Amino acid sequence: MKHLPLIKSVMTPFPYAIDIDAPIEEARAFMQRQNIRHLPVISGGKLVGVVSDRDIKLYLGPDLDYPKASETKVRDVYLDKPYVVDLNESLDNVLTVMAEKHIGSALVTRDGKLAGLFTATDACRSFAEHLRKQFRPSGGDEAA
Repeated sequence: MKHLPLIKSVMTPFPYAIDIDAPIEEARAFMQRQNIRHLPVISGGKLVGVVSDRDIKLYLGPDLDYPKASETKVRDVYLDKPYVVDLNESLDNVLTVMAEKHIGSALVTRDGKLAGLFTATDACRSFAEHLRKQFRPSGGDEAA
């Protein structure tokens, strides 16, 4: 009998994180360099939230400089009540909550410490893999 997968089997392990007092320009540049859209936020070594590229764009406006980006810190922009799940949470539960609440990412913890990040991109990647395992690709050469 197959079991439902756990979030730890599809998350991105050991994600990057940024300090709450880092300049928002640093967070934005780091996210662009790493080609990521969600960045866990830490304060004093503890997980306190998440900041997304969308949060930054909404806060800074269309020119990405209002209010002054150079004076803005991660603490001014981050989400302080992120969706946090345990490493052993079932994937279907996480997907359901993310879909129902329109959440783009889940912070995955183990014993209260950041262990991974699960995003909508991870969900798509996982589902594509699942489909490839369940169905053979159509070759297009089969007779109708």
